[in-house]
Amino acid sequence: MRCELVTWGQVYRLAWRLAELIRKSGFEPDLIVAVARGGYVPARLLCDFLDIYDLVSIRIAHYEAGSRRQLTARLASPLPLEVRGLKVLLVDDVTDTGDTLKLAIEHIQSHYPAQLKVAALQHKQVSPFEPDFYAQKIIAWRWIIYPWAVMEDLSGFLAGMTPRPTTLDEAARWLEVEHGIRAPRRILEAVLAKLGTKVQWD
Repeated sequence: MRCELVTWGQVYRLAWRLAELIRKSGFEPDLIVAVARGGYVPARLLCDFLDIYDLVSIRIAHYEAGSRRQLTARLASPLPLEVRGLKVLLVDDVTDTGDTLKLAIEHIQSHYPAQLKVAALQHKQVSPFEPDFYAQKIIAWRWIIYPWAVMEDLSGFLAGMTPRPTTLDEAARWLEVEHGIRAPRRILEAVLAKLGTKVQWD
């Protein structure tokens, strides 16, 4: 499975572009709802760029570490406040299967907002769901690793490696060959320590 590591700088630029698209559309949300956990950072950046104070989240359980997916998405944490009559912007990091956002939309719509729009930093062309706003379309499918999930995703990939790597270079080579990932050594060292693997530099 091919992967792409996204940097903090890329995230900031994507969020800025996303805010510009929302502004140009004329949509002025009263409230931003982040889809936990991937939507936390993009939603907070949009609050800053769009000058919106009210930010809450809902959690949809779907993906686990290293791209492992549960069979069905489920609502784990519902809306914490009333959105009836409000203009709501629902924010996530990326569209993939579309299951997460479809469930999130159904939940929010059941609370009768005046208007609901969906935004994502990146939209995968293969996704059956297209958000109202997105900063980048991804044509060739790949697993996106955002900077807030690097440890989590790399832990998931390396935990499935048999046998486990015994050196940092071995782990680095495997990630590059199998997933196209060139991970920083300091992160690999922390990931392997988290997995309880004692490693040495080659």
